[in-house]
Amino acid sequence: MLPTNRILTTRENDNNMTAQPTPLLLAIVLAALFATGCGKQSATPEKKPAQAAARVQDPMEVVLTPEMAKQFRVEKAAIADIAITQRVAGRIEANERLTTRIGASVTGRVVNVLAEVGDRVKAGQVLAMLASPELTNAQLAYLRALSATKLAERTVERAQALVAADVIGSAELQRREVELSVARAELRAASDQLRLIGLSGAAIERLRDSGAIAPEVPITSTRTGIVIERKVSQGQVAQPGDPLFTVADLSNVWVVGALPEQDANSVKLNQRVEVEVSALGQETLTGRIVYVSDTVQPDTRTVSIRTEVQNPKYELKPQMLASLKLNGMYSKQLAVPAAAVVRENDKDYVFVHLGEQRFRLTEVTLDAAAGELRPVRKGLDEGTPIVVDGSFHLNSQRKRAELE
Repeated sequence: MLPTNRILTTRENDNNMTAQPTPLLLAIVLAALFATGCGKQSATPEKKPAQAAARVQDPMEVVLTPEMAKQFRVEKAAIADIAITQRVAGRIEANERLTTRIGASVTGRVVNVLAEVGDRVKAGQVLAMLASPELTNAQLAYLRALSATKLAERTVERAQALVAADVIGSAELQRREVELSVARAELRAASDQLRLIGLSGAAIERLRDSGAIAPEVPITSTRTGIVIERKVSQGQVAQPGDPLFTVADLSNVWVVGALPEQDANSVKLNQRVEVEVSALGQETLTGRIVYVSDTVQPDTRTVSIRTEVQNPKYELKPQMLASLKLNGMYSKQLAVPAAAVVRENDKDYVFVHLGEQRFRLTEVTLDAAAGELRPVRKGLDEGTPIVVDGSFHLNSQRKRAELE
C-alpha cells in the first residue's frame, strides 16, 4: 500500500506544477519578450542614417541648396547638326607646275658646277659648264653650212650677171637660186642645233663672224626659283635627259595627303581645307582641294588629295609635315556644349541633374569639338538633363563636399 500512495502523491505534484507556472518561469518569459521588442525598436532607427550616409558619401554626386542650384543652368541633351571634320596627315611638296628639271642637251663632261641646293637663281643663269665633242661637231657643221651659203650667194650673183649679158639662160639662174635656198635652210638648221645644245646667241655670232669655236656649253636655268635638287658633280659625264638640277618656284606649294578609301567620297574639288604645320606654331593656312585621285593606292588603300597654298615668305619647305583639316558635310548627332564638359583624369564628364538639387558627375565618350559642340559617342541619352553652364564651379563644389 505504501508504494501505491507514494506514486499517487508524485503524480499530483506533477499536475500542480503544470497547471500553475512558477514565478521564475514567468520572469524568464517576460525578459525574453522585452529583449525582442527592444531589438526590433532599435534596428529601425539605425537603418535610415546608414542609407543617408551612403547617399551623401557618393564621391560623384553633389547635393546643393535651392539657392545654389539656381546658379547653374540645366538643359536637355539634344540632337544637333555636326560638321563632319576629318584630319589627314600630309606633307609639303613643291608645286610640280612651277618646277623645272634641267639637264644637258648633249653628252659631255661637267667641267664646272656653279649652283648649289638652296641657291636662288634667275631664268638664263648658268648652273654648270659642259665640254662635249658633240658641241664641237655642231659648230663645225654650222661653219660648213655658213661657207656653203656664202658660196651659193656668190654663185647666184654671177649667174645674174651672166643672164644680164645673155651668156646663160634663166634656167641656170633658177637652179643656182634653188641651191642658195637649200644652203640657207641648212645654215638655219645648224644655228638652231647650236641653240638647242645651249650655245647663246652671242656665241653663235662670234662663231659666224670670227669662226671661234666655243670649247664649253653652259647649262642654264629656264625658270626663276630655288635650286631644290642637284644631281651632278664636277667631272661627271652627263647624258641627254639626265636631270642635273631641279629648280622650283616655292611661292606656291602643294600640301599632299592620303585619305582612307572609305572616306574618298566625302571630299570634293574646291572644298575648303585648313592646313596646320607644326613648324609654324599656331598659324593656320587656308586653301582648297585642287586634286582628288581617281585611283586607290593598292599598298596603303588610300586616295591621294592635294591642295595649293600660297607661300610668299617661303616659310613652307618641301617635305615639312602638315595636317589637313577637312570641313565636309553635316550630320545629325547627339551633342553637348563644350562648356558642359569637365575634363578629369584624362576622361570627359558631364553633370546629370538627378532631380531636386542633386547632380551626378557622369562619364561620357565624346568626339573632337565641332565648333562649340562636342558630339557624344556613348554615356548619354537624348533628353537627359545636364548642366550646360557652370560645370567647372559645380565640380569644385563636389570636390569640396567630398573633402568635408
